[in-house]
Amino acid sequence: MLYKRKGIPEEDEIVLCKVTKIFPNSVFVDLLEYNDSGMIHISEISPGRIRNLRDYVNVGRQIVCKVLKIDRERGHIDLSLRRVNSNQRREKLDEIKQELKAESLVKSVAKKIKTPVDEVYKNISKKIFEEYSHLYLCFKDVAGGEIDLVKLGIDDKIANELTTIILEKFKPSKISIKGEVKIITYASDGIEKIKSVLKQIEKVSPTINLFYLGAGRFKLMIEDLDYKPAEKNLNKVIEILNKFNDKLSTASFEREKSE
Repeated sequence: MLYKRKGIPEEDEIVLCKVTKIFPNSVFVDLLEYNDSGMIHISEISPGRIRNLRDYVNVGRQIVCKVLKIDRERGHIDLSLRRVNSNQRREKLDEIKQELKAESLVKSVAKKIKTPVDEVYKNISKKIFEEYSHLYLCFKDVAGGEIDLVKLGIDDKIANELTTIILEKFKPSKISIKGEVKIITYASDGIEKIKSVLKQIEKVSPTINLFYLGAGRFKLMIEDLDYKPAEKNLNKVIEILNKFNDKLSTASFEREKSE
């Protein structure tokens, strides 16, 4: 992993570590995102009584830990394994996975232009880390057309080669909001009213799709690159449905629970 942060971590920060030594009452690790090491006391490995630390960790194993305390004068970093919940662990591992993916693109570019990887990485990271905490966050913006690597100050040759491969490999993933629209009306011109409200919904955004399910039920799907515009469009749809309601007509939306 090429990625390294400057300085030392902050208390409560979630960090990726590699086990280096195991003693009867403590475990020593290297912090892979920093040029530093830390210690996990046996009480911070797992709840309950522990007979053998090797039942929980092994030398060389990568683990996700939480920074508990930092003694800046002595340079000691106390960590915890048991205080990291499943969501924090998953988010950290996904962050590392995305950064390694970004680094693999840098290696591909370095090989193509026949330049040492460290030299290419230094060239781009110096500029990118002025604006972003990780390469992959910048690469996502490049893929989404929100930033230009040349304008960011990266060497033209590297920037152009990197942009090409980012657009190919770092395609922005879409999010989706799904649910069911129910429309019932007893008005004499009910069919026309329903057609009108459906047209209004479809005109809200091209990211919206409606599918007829039968008996006044419609599947609504909104796909976008970000939740903010998707939620904004959903609110517009709900406003349209609310205006449809009167003494003879009802319209509602039931959102599908995300997995």
